[in-house]
Amino acid sequence: MRHQLKGKKLNRTASHRKATLRSLAIALIKNERIVTTTVKAKELRRVIEPFITRAKEDTMHNRREVFSFLHDNESTTKLFNEIGPKCASRPGGYTRVIKLGTRQGDGAEIAVIELVDYNDVKPEGASTSTRKRTRRGGAKTKAESAAPAVKAPAAPVQETQPLASEEVVQEAAVEQVETLETATLESVSEPEASTEELVAEVEAPEASVEEAPAEIEDVAVAETEFEVIAEAETSEEPSSDDQSEEEKKEE
Repeated sequence: MRHQLKGKKLNRTASHRKATLRSLAIALIKNERIVTTTVKAKELRRVIEPFITRAKEDTMHNRREVFSFLHDNESTTKLFNEIGPKCASRPGGYTRVIKLGTRQGDGAEIAVIELVDYNDVKPEGASTSTRKRTRRGGAKTKAESAAPAVKAPAAPVQETQPLASEEVVQEAAVEQVETLETATLESVSEPEASTEELVAEVEAPEASVEEAPAEIEDVAVAETEFEVIAEAETSEEPSSDDQSEEEKKEE
């Protein structure tokens, strides 16, 4: 059983496996993006990322350690002069593996392995801060924690109009009070006119009452005249008894 053994054998001997990973690492450093099988890509990530971490600190010892595996001057120079400084703010995770499906012929799973900082498409307007990041995300660097806090400049004070004096304010208040008093007096004087009209309307019926007796007298006179005429007519017409007596005499 394979206890405490790192990596995959890749169906190769030790020397063959080392040569395969060396050629893949050199190709990834030169092209920043290569296509290979998924198993080889994951194994290459385990090998190449420690070299990128060493490339962050450009020393003779680190260069010799990387060159002892790559055996290529061009790739070693690019790793320390270009890739290392570019990945200085990234705390690991320098590569990305993207699966592409299966390969025609043998059906092997293929994938793309690429350097994140060279193939990371950022949105427009994104801030390009060079602050060193950590895995926890919120930790500050020693320089930031030691630097004193710089206060933001105060906003310029806008010029305002001078305040009105107390005399002007008092005059305005007096004018408001006078306008209110005139308005109240006008509202009070209007009901007086209405009361005079009411008095006139009340007095009008009294005049009609005084004129009423004259009309009553006229009606009484008319009634007496009618009674006199009726009596005259009755007196002129003979009664039925008188007519019967006259008729008997004529017979």
